[in-house]
Amino acid sequence: MLILQRKQGQSFMIGQDITITVQEIGAGRVRLSIDAPRNVSVLREELVAARRENAAAAREEVSPLQLLQLLKQDNSSKQER
Repeated sequence: MLILQRKQGQSFMIGQDITITVQEIGAGRVRLSIDAPRNVSVLREELVAARRENAAAAREEVSPLQLLQLLKQDNSSKQER
């Protein structure tokens, strides 16, 4: 792992075509700008994790009986309101 120190307004490069610039520092946050080609996907780590969790949940198999039970629970909770 490489750890870099940069001041506001300073940049660093990844490869030949990705530039990351420190735009603002303050209040426990760092604002970065990322200049990269359109074919490079730039995502926050928490979004990547959420995608993985959603994909894993979508792969889970649910039996018809489980679906029926969930629908009954949902309908009964709606009737109680």
